[in-house]
Amino acid sequence: MSTKDEYLAKVQQQLDEWKDDLAQLRDKAADASDDVKESVDEQIATLKAKWDEGEGKRQEILDAADDRWEDLKDEAEERWDQISRYVKDSFDKLKAHFS
Repeated sequence: MSTKDEYLAKVQQQLDEWKDDLAQLRDKAADASDDVKESVDEQIATLKAKWDEGEGKRQEILDAADDRWEDLKDEAEERWDQISRYVKDSFDKLKAHFS
């Protein structure tokens, strides 16, 4: 991403998608067996924590002065990639409960 605004838009879009995915998984978990529901609820809680971490990073960048963006850019992109991989893997595991 070349600008702070473009990067923040990308992050916000992904956070919104994850929020929707979490809501759908919560709905599915409500109809699951107790064992599956317990496992899914734990995984959803972990995912929510990662979502919150991503939101915190987005807010940190949003609050940073534009001239600090270049200093934060590489670290932010690396951390975001880590969060994204973790969340994708977690969603895949959760979705396996309902396949």
